[in-house]
Amino acid sequence: MEVFLASCIVAGTPLLFATVGELITEKSGSLNLGVEGMMLIGAVMGFTVAYNSGSPWLALAGAMLGGGGGGLLFAIVTVTLRANQVVTGLTLTIFGTGFCKFVGQPLLGLSVPAEVSSFFAKKSLPLLGDIPFLGPVFFRQDIFVYISYVTVILAAIYLYKTRPGLNMRAVGENTAAADASGINVTLHKYLHIIIGGMLCGLGGAYLAVIRVPIWQEDVVNGRGWIAVALVIFASWNPIKALLGAILFGGLSIAGLRLQAMGFSISQYLVDMIPYVATIVIVIISTRKRRKESQPPADLSNNYFREER
Repeated sequence: MEVFLASCIVAGTPLLFATVGELITEKSGSLNLGVEGMMLIGAVMGFTVAYNSGSPWLALAGAMLGGGGGGLLFAIVTVTLRANQVVTGLTLTIFGTGFCKFVGQPLLGLSVPAEVSSFFAKKSLPLLGDIPFLGPVFFRQDIFVYISYVTVILAAIYLYKTRPGLNMRAVGENTAAADASGINVTLHKYLHIIIGGMLCGLGGAYLAVIRVPIWQEDVVNGRGWIAVALVIFASWNPIKALLGAILFGGLSIAGLRLQAMGFSISQYLVDMIPYVATIVIVIISTRKRRKESQPPADLSNNYFREER
């Protein structure tokens, strides 16, 4: 059981980065459906930098730069040019797919350098790794997993315990009122869209550099869309996003686990499980909600000061 739960966390880590990234973006009032594209850009950038430099830290920086660049493009088109956010997000996904194939074509079949793989090998945290049950599950993981824990905690503190987080939520709930109170709406939207993109890029890099350290074009494989649904499932709350990521990580490997136990299950059915679960959970999650579980009131609405 411990091994399976630990595997659920590993499988859910890329989803967690992408979910928290999209959550931060949506909390600022922007609906970016380009999560898949930003994860692909982050994946190919992270792998490319890791392969050519042999530096794990540069690989992380490259992935964040790639994902953040995708977020910047989205911000320019939707915040400054006020284009439709849904269409722009879908276009960003198409762009990210093409960019990934173009840049990744020469990398097909290549592996991450040994020094990078060894750096991201699983390491037990002192004392915490020795806790019965919890230690093997949560605290005998790779550094990327530990970074995801810190990301969730920092995101929760930022959103609910700091003034900049309050200002950001105000922008998402009532942009005109936030602007009238002196909050720099454009700055907040740009900043949080880019941060969201950087986290999505890290999610893609986790898949390309750690989970599947041999480059393949289909490395993200629809996880960006699951992350978008997870934001709804988590009610725009980072802590719930952690639980949701572990749950969906478990669903993504449950079929493989059953196959390993000797059950005869079609591979197509195995691949379908997380997506069917996504549809079911989104339907359940979008039914009656408490006020605190509602999406930001100004989500996906473009703002122009002169139209107040």
